[in-house]
Amino acid sequence: MEAFILAAVSLAIAVSSLFFRKREQVHLSFAVLCFALFLHKLGQFSYGFFNHPTWRLLEIGSLLAISPLLFQFVRALIKERVLLSKRHVAAGMVISVSLAAIFITPLGEWLPVWGILYGYTALALAVCFGLLVLSVNRKAVGVERTRLLYLVIAMGATALLSLLDLFHALWGYAFPPLSNIFIALFLYFIYAVITHPHLMELKEFMARMLVKVLLTFAVTITLFVVIKLFSGTPSSPFTIILLASFLIIISIEPIKQVLKALLNALFPQSKDVFDFVYTLDQKLEREKSVLLEEMAPVLAHEIRNPLGSIKGAAQYLRSEAAREEDQKLLDVIIEEVNRLNSVVTQFLNYAKPYQLNRRDQDINAIVRKALSIVRMNNLPELVTIEEDLRPDLPIVSVDAEQIMQVILNIVFNAVEAMPDGGKLTLKTRRVNSDAGEAISIAIRDTGRGIKKEDIRNVFKPFFTTRERGVGLGLAICDRIIRSHGGDIRVKSIPDQGSIFHIRLNAVR
Repeated sequence: MEAFILAAVSLAIAVSSLFFRKREQVHLSFAVLCFALFLHKLGQFSYGFFNHPTWRLLEIGSLLAISPLLFQFVRALIKERVLLSKRHVAAGMVISVSLAAIFITPLGEWLPVWGILYGYTALALAVCFGLLVLSVNRKAVGVERTRLLYLVIAMGATALLSLLDLFHALWGYAFPPLSNIFIALFLYFIYAVITHPHLMELKEFMARMLVKVLLTFAVTITLFVVIKLFSGTPSSPFTIILLASFLIIISIEPIKQVLKALLNALFPQSKDVFDFVYTLDQKLEREKSVLLEEMAPVLAHEIRNPLGSIKGAAQYLRSEAAREEDQKLLDVIIEEVNRLNSVVTQFLNYAKPYQLNRRDQDINAIVRKALSIVRMNNLPELVTIEEDLRPDLPIVSVDAEQIMQVILNIVFNAVEAMPDGGKLTLKTRRVNSDAGEAISIAIRDTGRGIKKEDIRNVFKPFFTTRERGVGLGLAICDRIIRSHGGDIRVKSIPDQGSIFHIRLNAVR
């Protein structure tokens, strides 16, 4: 069963790597390697059922192919032709072909075939492990080095965990052989690294794997309970259900990539075929936006005309008023008219369609310009600003003025949330999204924070917790970011601070 699980996972990942949206040499070589592993495990699994020599030949031939394919994959991964050249890959192919030729001769009957095969494969893995370690030591500190370091750690851990099979094979302990499961997890880990090369926070990898584990156990328990309810006793052992659940969970993402590519090819007009649950909500949201855009100018015109008349009359009466009390009352009228006019202006800014003046921009330059404006606005003495701007960010196509408006709006809100002082931190990072490479802007403060019940409403129009606030600032920020094809979200802990995350897609 474990061999079948690894075969199925290998096939799913191989096909998914071929259909990856930004397919490169490393994806192609990894796909071929996974396909060879699939054939090896398929032969191993099928020979146990059918005991036919064809399956044994498939098992041996594909295992011989794994070593040179592994060299080719590592060569594409480390991108260092000095450490691993085409001649080294060719040498591995020559060795594999030579061994295959020996095994089909009468001499093969006298040789310990499986000992040689597994010894050769283990040697190839050891060489690749050494090359990865050497490449990590040669590379400068950065994303590429971190990525390879994670792979080295994961490869070493997989090797050590796979050695647990020796307890079962050599000493007969009642310890299930799980090396195939560990290898399947390692393959999924490699798939995540090469398809998301800049998602390099280890905690994010661990969080993703933890989610897979929790989903596996949730599906296992659900299936086990359903089988027990409908059949009285589970017809399959818990271990088999667990392995089947693991196969389903770990194969969802690769299979989704494959289906998405196929359906997009067959139905090019249905780009959001996997988001059908939200399609109606998205259409309704767009229709409301269009209706708001049409209503806003008319509504603003009908409100501003009376406001203009009221303000003009109040200003005239104030110039004629003799008593100070009358002048103060008329000043209140003029002030409130100005405030209402400001509300109407903000409403128009929110409702009107944005005419984006997109250009290729360095997001760090935009953030620095926004911070220079902030520093010129007489910040409270106890408020400090820290920058953590990564230099290796991709270029984004944005309207710089509007993105700056978003940053300034959030920053000034953050400063207002720290009346007794605090620290304001702006970070930029390279991230990945469904659309590909992206950048993230994080704006963190140590202020009052946002109440839990208010978090879901902060981007809604006219929602505000300030006494004389309009509640359109963050709603406008949300519309600007979404009009750029990005997203904005917030996390907050009351009395500890808030952090706004802005994601914008990079130029392809």
